[in-house]
Amino acid sequence: GDVLIEKGRIRAVGKSLKVPDGALIVDAAGRHVTPGLIDCHSHAAISRGVNEGTHSVTVEVRIGDVVDPTDISLYRQLGGGLTTANLLHGSANAMGGQNQVIKLRWGAGAEGLRFKGAKPGVKFALGENVKQSNWGHNNTTRYPQTRMGVEQIMKDTFIAAREYRADRDRARQEGWPHRRDLRLEAALEILEGERIVHIHSYRQDEILMFVRLAQEFGFTVGTFQHVLEGYKVADAIAEIGAGGSTFSDWWAYKFEVYDAIAYNGALMHEAGVVTSFNSDNSELACRMNTEAAKAVKYGGVSEEEALKFVTINPAKQLRIDKRV
Repeated sequence: GDVLIEKGRIRAVGKSLKVPDGALIVDAAGRHVTPGLIDCHSHAAISRGVNEGTHSVTVEVRIGDVVDPTDISLYRQLGGGLTTANLLHGSANAMGGQNQVIKLRWGAGAEGLRFKGAKPGVKFALGENVKQSNWGHNNTTRYPQTRMGVEQIMKDTFIAAREYRADRDRARQEGWPHRRDLRLEAALEILEGERIVHIHSYRQDEILMFVRLAQEFGFTVGTFQHVLEGYKVADAIAEIGAGGSTFSDWWAYKFEVYDAIAYNGALMHEAGVVTSFNSDNSELACRMNTEAAKAVKYGGVSEEEALKFVTINPAKQLRIDKRV
């Protein structure tokens, strides 16, 4: 087949296309041409730390403010075919910072990397990281310290955001000033559907809890990230239209990951969950094509469907599938 590219855009795909005068002809016989690959969970190009770990709720902080266009991993990832990435805040908080979707434009400045028009999102987290299980003995004072407390602080924040909206609207109606709270404004964006949630998760009980929380408050879950027990509760994930952005074959690196299996991606896919494989690692992001191939090995996913795990599926999860 032939692919005709003009000014950086694909103009035609087919057999025996007419070649314009002066065109550069690249003979790619025996090779594959694929769409640009997309990583739905990246921490590349983030300057000096990915976590604001001081409080359990930090939805006001923005990864977009600390994008580092000089990170050499962007150049290396482009070499592996990656063209779009979802830069996520870390998982130190129950309700962490706002994400930034980028195009990997090597040589552009920080503003040039931004994927303009991408759906705003925010990073949430469940499990061991949030309750400071592995932070050492000197870091066990921040609320919450239990899994049940994680759910409660999320509820408290959403209730506070509703009250904030009511107070703001009343102030506007009655003509008196209202004190802005950027944290509650970001939480309110989630409730009003302007910002989607990407939730770090492992265990089935917590995944189910968050499904019910989303149903109770009516917000949109873009992805369950990691979601290594997603195969156990894939029907519930699919029920709310959430995606599953998982590892291809990582497990046993901490206790809550012990039930991870290599077939997780294939099983979620079969259950109707829009599934992607992500890197969570700047080096792994250089070979997302071979990560996708693991869905063929573990679960018998077709090659075409497996390619979707690193192309159109993460695009759908990030709400940019009309663009890439």
